Amino acid sequence: MQQTSAVPETMLEKREHSTRTRIYLGILVLVWLVVYIPGMVHRGLLDDADSVHAEAAREMVLSHDWVTLHADGIRYLEKAPLMYWCVAACYKLFGVTEWSTRLPIALSVLALAWVIFLLGRLAYGELGGFYSALIVETCIGIYLFTRFLIPDVMVTLWLALGLYLFLRGFEQANASRWLWWGFAVTVALNVLTKSLIGLVFPAAAIGLFLILTGNLRYLRKMHLGSGILIFLAVAAPWHILAALRNPPHPPEKGFLWFYFINEQFLRYLNERIPHDYGKVPLVLFWGLLLVFLFPWSAFLLQALRRIPYRLKSFASGLDAVGRANLLFALWAGFIMVFFSFSSRQEYYSLPALPALALLIGGWLARESASEPGSPPRRTAQVSSWILLAIGVTAFVVTMALVALSKPVPPGTDIADLLTQHPKDYVLSMGHVLDLTLSAFGAFHGPLLGTGLAFLAGTALNWYFRRRGSPFRGNLALGGMMVVFLLCVNSGLRIFEPVISSKRLALDINKVYQPGDIIVIHGDYEDGSTLNFYTGHQVEILNGREADLWYGSLFPDAPHIFLNNDSFARLWKGPNRVFLFTDLDRESGALRGIDPKTVYPFAREGGKVLLTNRPIGQPSADGKPQ
Repeated sequence: MQQTSAVPETMLEKREHSTRTRIYLGILVLVWLVVYIPGMVHRGLLDDADSVHAEAAREMVLSHDWVTLHADGIRYLEKAPLMYWCVAACYKLFGVTEWSTRLPIALSVLALAWVIFLLGRLAYGELGGFYSALIVETCIGIYLFTRFLIPDVMVTLWLALGLYLFLRGFEQANASRWLWWGFAVTVALNVLTKSLIGLVFPAAAIGLFLILTGNLRYLRKMHLGSGILIFLAVAAPWHILAALRNPPHPPEKGFLWFYFINEQFLRYLNERIPHDYGKVPLVLFWGLLLVFLFPWSAFLLQALRRIPYRLKSFASGLDAVGRANLLFALWAGFIMVFFSFSSRQEYYSLPALPALALLIGGWLARESASEPGSPPRRTAQVSSWILLAIGVTAFVVTMALVALSKPVPPGTDIADLLTQHPKDYVLSMGHVLDLTLSAFGAFHGPLLGTGLAFLAGTALNWYFRRRGSPFRGNLALGGMMVVFLLCVNSGLRIFEPVISSKRLALDINKVYQPGDIIVIHGDYEDGSTLNFYTGHQVEILNGREADLWYGSLFPDAPHIFLNNDSFARLWKGPNRVFLFTDLDRESGALRGIDPKTVYPFAREGGKVLLTNRPIGQPSADGKPQ
């Protein structure tokens, strides 16, 4: 009887396990759809990295050159190609659109959540995997730094997948060599995504893990010989072709020097040429982790306490959970320490966030499995009180901003309501600091949604945890973040005129005629959306630096760089010229230009388009323009 009853019981457990898996994955897919799909449409690409990278992918399709990147016709040698290949492939399949530009990054987030679910399930069980993936999908940091086209979430994906394969193989008695070959492929793909850190990060995390656990000899089981061959087979061809197609042409030193020495080593040492970037203060770099992981950072301290830190415990042996905790801690810790000694932006911490999400997710699963009144339940209630205080404060602040700021009349240029702080633009989100009380009048909808979501979400979390249901409390926090991130997306659309020049580009498209010339005053990145949305090469006034500097040294570089004298001659010539400049730098752009020949064309977001002849006036060939 016992034997016959055991069989259906096992089948029932498997069925329940399969049902839970489907439910968890269904929730994760639904959250991704609700949060990430709206951000793919109805929002223009941003000036700077977002549209520069999109333009490089667009020109890849046009030129059929999948080895050497170009932006505005200039060689763009500082980036690894994989993200651009993915975007260019989407352009080939779906056309050049905003949503096809963002599709690879959005899919990378979904894939990352799936990998983190697998990693969490391997380490902490199914619930731990679900919590960890939910944190990845709903934390602030990963959402913010997938709002523009940078490869960091893809770096994070390959790193997480590689460490999953490593941990899975390490925990098996006789791991298949396919696991280690798969690991080699993930490292190669990461090198093709963001160069040497794709190799350094997994090597450091695994190397430190094996040293601390006394398992350095385990390297022999990882099939390193064949793995290195596979790594080279995937990663080496592009590097070889790029070096051959971009050899040194004095004064420039070719691809290898610029890509490896300048962009990797000198950038790390804060000595990169040109020095056109800032450095986030170290305290802020670390402190922002709490913001990027919010609201789940309320449980970070409890999660960190689960990390083994005594050398004696390493020597005596750790259980599977302890080993996973150690690996995840080394993963996050190495990345944060690595960038603590380098030039850094706040988004450099993004690859560390999933490791911390795993630690938090594992602790949340432990809390859910613990008895009422146990230490995990009590400390979680303390965290819920902290979150409730933050939620109430956020509600009061957002409601006060709504009450104190007047609604903005339709058609108002939001740039007129801002106070610029250029020194803060070292931060990726530095423009947020330009907001004034008057400007908040344009954000009443997102403010109301944020305040209500924070109040309801933190209150429900507190209530459910008081009632002994941490699972429902965590779902409440996840739902709160879904609403908040949708409000962030809405806010970005309102703020778009300041950080994107899309609408100015579309204004040009309405009247553009063959022979017209578009000129950006300052750095190319200041108005790079003009290049992307018009599809025409732009010329640069007093801006031979930043992304285009090195490529401009090659002998085949197009002659698109102007100074004030050459621009004055162009302005007087037979072709219509559109000049793009910031309002506060307009006088510098028009130095030596007769004011009577300057005609305003369009203005938005603190930027202006000027032209050298009224719209509709015949050109030199007699055709209306």
